Amino acid sequence: MDVKTWMKFEEHFVTFGILGLILYMLFIIYRLAKDSNAGKFGYFVLFLALGLGFVGFIAKIVLVEFVLKK
Repeated sequence: MDVKTWMKFEEHFVTFGILGLILYMLFIIYRLAKDSNAGKFGYFVLFLALGLGFVGFIAKIVLVEFVLKK
């Protein structure tokens, strides 16, 4: 494998790896809300508070892609 191919593979692997971890984190937040018998407002607060971290991460990726591609 040449360097360019390896870098492309690494970029995709990291992106899908982070996506998998984010989906797993969403599942954990859901189970936490379900096991604690949180109501609709409880689900909202849990997903809002615990989900803001990866929303910021995704927003950063999107903004960097749009800014650097132009």
